[in-house]
Order: sequence, then structure tokens, then C-alpha cells
Amino acid sequence: MIELRTPAEIEAMRPAGRFVGSVLVAVKEATSVGTNLLELDEIAHKMIRDAGATSCYIDYHPSFGASPFGKVICTSINDAVLHGLPYDYAIQDGDIVSIDFAASVDGWVSDSAISYVVGNADPEDLRIIESTEKALEAGIAQAVSGNAIGDIAAAIGDVAASYGYGVNMDFGGHGVGREMHGDPHVPNDGRPGRGYRLREGLVIAIEPWFMRGTDEIFTDDDGWTLRSADGSRGAHTEHTVAITADGPVILTDRTGL
Repeated sequence: MIELRTPAEIEAMRPAGRFVGSVLVAVKEATSVGTNLLELDEIAHKMIRDAGATSCYIDYHPSFGASPFGKVICTSINDAVLHGLPYDYAIQDGDIVSIDFAASVDGWVSDSAISYVVGNADPEDLRIIESTEKALEAGIAQAVSGNAIGDIAAAIGDVAASYGYGVNMDFGGHGVGREMHGDPHVPNDGRPGRGYRLREGLVIAIEPWFMRGTDEIFTDDDGWTLRSADGSRGAHTEHTVAITADGPVILTDRTGL
């Protein structure tokens, strides 16, 4: 069921968005060569406890997960492109790190993701990160009342195509509200004008994720981490966005944090 939020409810969602953004900033700032993924998860876990927030991940057990997730952030490294389960791994020079994080504050959820390179960067890794950021910007620009989900999807897919990347359609964006995942589904490619017509009060997570060499994935032995089928690296960028009378509002904006 697609739910629309009142202006007052969207205002009430802002603290969750600011908190999620602040955790991503803190985790990125704490990342360097040699940092363990479990250390990053603990930083986020402590911030959740200190803020009185609630993790959306730790007990999360959808049909595609082998067991409850058990951690509070997703840490996807290099060819791990989504749902990376934190484990005992020390980040190496040149790694792409993608962090996905969702939490609930006062009963409202926000969801966001960032990708960055630690240490010396391969230009092709910077390029794929840039592509997801540009795709996110393009998708958000289409998140206005009267447009359709297909307009967001097509804008994202056009950016991917301009960089020469394919798009996996198994996972994409989604509605956000009292729960982390809701309707409507927001794919990362599509046709303009198709699908649900956007209305004021809709709150969605828009999340482009691309891989350098393929659009196929497989699930790691941990039952969660999704990896590119050919071992190529990927990137993932996401914001929670509210559609309002004044245009799209990025609830997880990290500017100034």
C-alpha cells in the first residue's frame, strides 16, 4: 500500500534523516586503510544507542536474507555491491567502500547510502561512484508531483547508459515511512511517464547502484552480501526524498554535517 504523508509528518521525519546522514558522515570519517568493518559497525551502533534511535537492520530478515542481518550497517567492498554483511576485514588501500544505513527516530525511518574510495583511487572506481551520484541527482530532479515513477527510473537509467553501465533490476528504491521498505518500488531504469503518478506527500528512497562490468549478481556464502557476477567493482548512492509542493526535499541531505 502506498502511503502519503502530511506536511507535518514530513517535518517529523527530518530528525531521522539528519541522524542517518550524520552516521554516514561519521563512518566515512572513521574509515582509513586498516580500519576493520566491524569497527565501522560499532561506531554506527554506538551512535544509535546514544541517540535513542532504532536500527532497521539488526533484526531484518526478508525472504532474500539467509538469517536476521545481525549488524546495523551494510558494508559492501569492491565487487560486493549491495547488502554487505560486516565481517572481520581490514580495509585495504584502493578499496571501494559502500555504506548503506537506515534507522528509525521517533517512529520515522530514513535510509541512505554512500560510496567512496579509501587511499589511492583507480580512476575507473571514481568514475562509477560519480555515475551513481549523477544518477541520484537526475532521479531526484524528476521526483516532483505529476511525474511518474518511470520518469525517475528513466533518468537514472539514462545516466547509467551514458557511462556505459548496465542496470540490474532486481533491487532498487522504495517507499519509506514507519517501515524501511514500502511501496512503491522505484527501479533504476524504465520508461518516462510509466507507473505510479507521483503525488505530494510521497516519501521514497532513490538508490542507483551500478557495476563496472556486468548487470548480474550472486549471493555470497554469508547469505546476504550481493556480489557482481564477474568480480567487477560497483558503487551505491541513496537518499530518502519527500515529494512536496515546493519540489523534492532530501531528508537525508548531508550538506553541512
